[in-house]
Amino acid sequence: MNTLAYIVYLWFTFTITVLVGRRFYKNGRLFILNLAKEEALTDSINKLLLVGYYLLNLGYAALILKGWEPIETKAQLTEVIISKTGRIILILAVIHYFNMIAIYFGVRKQLSIHHK
Repeated sequence: MNTLAYIVYLWFTFTITVLVGRRFYKNGRLFILNLAKEEALTDSINKLLLVGYYLLNLGYAALILKGWEPIETKAQLTEVIISKTGRIILILAVIHYFNMIAIYFGVRKQLSIHHK
């Protein structure tokens, strides 16, 4: 039953990662462009964030597979998939907010250096 759990979990994780990554990429560009006012800088930051997001999320999802206990019932299957997927979503939400704060202050600092 673990194989089924791995397949379902990885499918959910991959789907969530791609859909949310695309949304972050599209809307994040507008956020960064509003701060940076330079398209080249905005696009570079945005692409780096997307690659980092994909690597972090998919890497963590793969590592999480190592620590799974044997799954013997459908109830355990559901519980494990929900808890593992929920954990990834919460971690990524926290990281996303820290990234936005870092971008905000980093770009503001960079702009103040250029205006002096």
